[in-house]
Amino acid sequence: MAVDFWADWRERGLVEQLTAPEGLAALLESGPVAFYCGFDPTADSLHVGHLLPLLVMRRLQRLGHRPVALVGGATGMIGDPSGRSSERQLLTQDVLAANVAALRVQIARFVDLEGPGAALVDNLSWMGEVRYLDWLRDVGKLFSVNAMIARESVRRRLEERDQGISYTEFSYMLLQAYDFLHLYERYGVRLQLGGGDQWGNIVAGIDLIRRKHGADTFGWTLPLVTTSAGEKFGKSAGNAVWLDAAKASPYAFYQFWMRTDDADVLRYLRLFTDLAGEELVALEAAHAEAPHRREAHRALATEVTRLVHGSEGLARATLATEVFFGRPFEGLGEAELLAVFADVPGIDVPRDRLIAGYPLVDALVEVGLFPSRGEARRRIQQGGVYINNVQAHDPARVLALGDLATPGALVLRAGKRAYALVRLTGD
Repeated sequence: MAVDFWADWRERGLVEQLTAPEGLAALLESGPVAFYCGFDPTADSLHVGHLLPLLVMRRLQRLGHRPVALVGGATGMIGDPSGRSSERQLLTQDVLAANVAALRVQIARFVDLEGPGAALVDNLSWMGEVRYLDWLRDVGKLFSVNAMIARESVRRRLEERDQGISYTEFSYMLLQAYDFLHLYERYGVRLQLGGGDQWGNIVAGIDLIRRKHGADTFGWTLPLVTTSAGEKFGKSAGNAVWLDAAKASPYAFYQFWMRTDDADVLRYLRLFTDLAGEELVALEAAHAEAPHRREAHRALATEVTRLVHGSEGLARATLATEVFFGRPFEGLGEAELLAVFADVPGIDVPRDRLIAGYPLVDALVEVGLFPSRGEARRRIQQGGVYINNVQAHDPARVLALGDLATPGALVLRAGKRAYALVRLTGD
């Protein structure tokens, strides 16, 4: 791994801390290296906060190194106190097992698990067999409580007397350290990746391996991605954008990146896309000259949506975006339609009402687009009313099942941007 590689990754903002940087550089330049990154299954989907480690794993694999993705069926039962001001809610084993299965599928979209030396593992497969007394003798005795308490996330929780920290979460550091030891012994893993809040856990694993085997292993932490306002990506921060299309449609995902603050968009282009060289320079110049044209935002949204949801998902997202700006609805699925118009006024109408014939003027008033039927009629006559982005001309028009944009909804519009959703209920 040449010096210019490190320069590129540092320039992109992908290196926060490295243990023994010269030793790690020499190791990565010497040939294929097994490395790992862990993901705790606290939900049935990863979110954009997980994208950075997934992308770094993907890039390292492309350079010939061997990824081991760990899904923490065991550590997920405990909960990592890093970055937390309160105790995590413990999940049942059934919920954890379902989450583990879902995360396996998502990780495989980024990492070629069939590639040479690649693997996906669940730490419950080895932690579930560990006897407590053996654990205390073989692992616990090698750790200093003084050093564990000095860790920032633990110390902060100890200082908050009303909350504190349970012994369960306090032990998390040892569990993650043992993961590194096991993966070193089983797969020859020499490098652990993690977010910046994982530094203490990673160093603990490095120390454990050195004590047990006298071997040098390494840690690489990535920055915890935040907005320019300091907000962290993640479900614990209340702003999770999921990677699962069932939890966040491709349109919603695309729009998340389109809404990136101007102060963040160029940084995100370096972090989350492979764009480089002249293409990146051109986007930076276009953004500096005319930020209102949002060329950098569109490139960011396009690249990341294609990566996460594929070309088909990107096509659905761009179609849904065009629909919101007046394109006809052909080809738009119900999930995308509901996502596009999630924030507009809407009403629920029994299916029988459309079967019987639902006067358009009644619908326009009931969804709140006009204050009266007279005003609705006048605007229809003036050409200012649209059904599914198709102009309506007849004030006596009656809505029927044939007007549905999808099996369960249709969209009304007044003027250029005043939308409302009519959702069907009943069989």
